[in-house]
This record gives sequence, C-alpha cells and structure tokens, in this order.
Amino acid sequence: MKHIKHIFFDLDNTLWDFEKNSREALLHLFNESDISILCDVSFENFIATYEKINHHLWHQYSLKQIVKEELRYQRFHQSFKHYQYNNIELAKQWADEYLKISPYKTHLIEGSIETLDYLQGKYTLHLITNGFKEVQHIKLDCCGLKPYFNHLIISEDHGYNKPDIKLFEIAQSLANTNKNECVMIGDNYEADIIGALNAGWDAIFLSSSPIDNSIEKLTRIEKLIELKDLF
Repeated sequence: MKHIKHIFFDLDNTLWDFEKNSREALLHLFNESDISILCDVSFENFIATYEKINHHLWHQYSLKQIVKEELRYQRFHQSFKHYQYNNIELAKQWADEYLKISPYKTHLIEGSIETLDYLQGKYTLHLITNGFKEVQHIKLDCCGLKPYFNHLIISEDHGYNKPDIKLFEIAQSLANTNKNECVMIGDNYEADIIGALNAGWDAIFLSSSPIDNSIEKLTRIEKLIELKDLF
C-alpha cells in the first residue's frame, strides 16, 4: 500500500474494546438493579440478548431509521421486555447511567498502542466513528488515544453516519487528500468497509470472518498488529 498516506480508523471494537468495556458497565447496572431477580435471568443470558438487540438498533441508527434518543434507551427497554419485564423508566435511567460509566473504561483491542506507535510518523492517522459525540472524546482521553489522530470525525457532528459516502468525502476533505491516498480500517463490514469502498478508498477489515477475495481494494486482518506487515 505504498500509495496510502492517510489511515482512518474506526474506534469501537477496532481500537477501543467496546464489548469488554460495555460488559463491565452493564454488569454494574445489572447487579445494582437486581435484574437477575426482576427478569429471572443470568447476566450471561441477559447480555447475549442485549448485544443482539443493540447490534440491530445500531444498524438502524447508521441507516437513519431511528434517532439517537431511541437507540439510547430502547436497547435496554427491549432487553427487559424480552424477559417479560416492562419498565421504560428504568430503561431510560440505564441509558443515562450507562453513558456515565462505560466511556471511562479503558480496555483496548489487543495491539492498539503498539500498532499506532508504529504507524504514527509514517502516515497521518485519523478517526471516523458513528459513536455518540459526548462519549467518544472521553474514551479517547481516558485511553490516551487522542494524540495519535490528526482529525476526529464523529458522524453526529456532520449529519451523516457511516456507511454514507458523504461522511467519507467530508473526512477526505478535512484531511486535504484524495481517495487514492486513503484507507479505512474497521470491524464493521457494512459501515466501515462497504462505506469506504463505495467512496473509492482502500479498506482493511478487522475480523476473523472470511471475505469475498474478489472485492478489489479490500484486505482482511485478524489482529491489529498485522498492519505492521502491510505498511
């Protein structure tokens, strides 16, 4: 990838370990609210249900099928209702408490710092995220990631979510570059990878899942540290 000059990273589950950090925050709320009794469910079963619902709602949010406020509390409300517990007020309370707790968690995806240290100075690094703007800056500050990035492009600030090509065009403009010099690295195939490819960028898919090898400009890695072999 000798033509690449600008590397754009996703944040959640690409650099910041969303799953581990989220589970820690949710375990606190789960125990504090006695959900094991109210819903008659173990934490592991509850979290499996929640993560499926949350993933679906984030997909809807990225496509602008639901608004931010709905996503914030419906992921909890729908999880409660799955276990025949209908308490929208508690769901809205969790929505607030979760955003106060989770962004201060500091678990990173394996190899994040080593990889960023290697790439910094050789390339200009940027971040593109669909996450809520009030928490993404907290995450970056608490984990010490912010100094690595030249631009922090948060979809909410610009009115477009990945995979909308307009957000990638905005990112490209902010970086003052052209599409041939850009590569997107992320874990979400539709939002990160398809979005970048539609914008004419290269893309690197962080995943253990197989990909269609016929797709031009797409590379797959299983661990971030593999980027040292590509750049």
